[in-house]
Amino acid sequence: MGWNSWDSYGLTVTESQFAANVDVLASKLKPLGWRYAVIDEGWYLQNPEAASKPENLHYTINLHGLYDPAPNRFPSAANGVGLKAIGDSVHAKGLLFGIHIIRGIPKQTVAANTSIAGSSFHAADAADQADTCPWNPDNYGVRDNTAGQAWYDGLIQQYASWGVDYLKVDCIASHPYKGDEIRMIHRAITKSGRPIVLSLSPGPTALENAAAVGQNAQLWRISNDVWDKWERPATKDFPQGLKNQFAVIASWQPYVKPGNWPDADMLPIGQLGPVPGEGRPRTSRLTHDEQQTLLTLWSIARSPLFMGGNLTQLDDFTALLLTNPEVLAVDQHGHDQRLAKQSGDVIVWTSKGSNGAEYLAVFNLGDAPTQVNSAFADYGLMQKSYKVRDLWLRKDLGSQTELSQPLPPHASVLLKLSR
Repeated sequence: MGWNSWDSYGLTVTESQFAANVDVLASKLKPLGWRYAVIDEGWYLQNPEAASKPENLHYTINLHGLYDPAPNRFPSAANGVGLKAIGDSVHAKGLLFGIHIIRGIPKQTVAANTSIAGSSFHAADAADQADTCPWNPDNYGVRDNTAGQAWYDGLIQQYASWGVDYLKVDCIASHPYKGDEIRMIHRAITKSGRPIVLSLSPGPTALENAAAVGQNAQLWRISNDVWDKWERPATKDFPQGLKNQFAVIASWQPYVKPGNWPDADMLPIGQLGPVPGEGRPRTSRLTHDEQQTLLTLWSIARSPLFMGGNLTQLDDFTALLLTNPEVLAVDQHGHDQRLAKQSGDVIVWTSKGSNGAEYLAVFNLGDAPTQVNSAFADYGLMQKSYKVRDLWLRKDLGSQTELSQPLPPHASVLLKLSR
């Protein structure tokens, strides 16, 4: 659980903007378990606004050929300590620190054939110049050889020295899937001696790679980027819509377990801006019902929860979504989650809580209101009656012998059932 800069700042986040969001994360969300603060893509770019013309980008690279944070955006890095001062500040607030990278080795480092620190190799020995990320111009791929491992060992040691707790590596889980580089990064993290969580992007990670990613990473993206749209355009596969996530999340449930968390992507709610990673600055286009549905699905399915909206503009409704302890407990402590039933536009999930409690999430994916009337046994729940609590309303509904629930379009309800 945490906050990531991409949905609000894209490539452009600065040290002061990051710090302002971290302050809110610490004061308002940390008590509920939100812990990670992540600087997303492009922290080494001095002019990220030039991303549409990659030939004009200015990179910040140190003498070892490793990216350093751009000093004009991260002034505490100007003394050569990289992101360590920022990491120390995050830790001082009782939070954990994360960064995003693109897999590989900088093209400028390869052009200079810089020596790889701590080894006898040079950049050309490690680089696969035939392998580039199809949507990012920064790096070449890394060969699966001793030189390539030396490159990643040095890279991860740099991040460990900055106090990085969470590393999101992009262009590695899908289009293209780079299993060799995932394994090299995993080995480098182990060698570093620092317990860095490894997150793989982008999606959709293929189900056939589930075992491999699970052996080497703690979470991985399972779809294309999710943005604030109910449904993906029929003729496009990007961005992913909330409705489209239901089938994807269900397909990954067999692989959810402690230490392995299929990642349904960030929460594009609240204020997305000033420079969101997609589209213009805006209030989330998802309706209030749709935003609650998003949190309900992510929680019942036990996805990681990373807030994407700008925390410095946190509104009351969004704050209520993010600080409901009973809903968050479903995400953090539920187990045996499963898709229990789908009937037309109505989808029902269940999971188990402590002391014999059951969780029941009911969704209306349709564009018209519906009324759900079903016996609990229809969802594999065998008690004749349950004490029912609505977790979003934080309200006890008394003992009930069946489910009787009206649902507006795109809405959901999350219930706790106790004996």
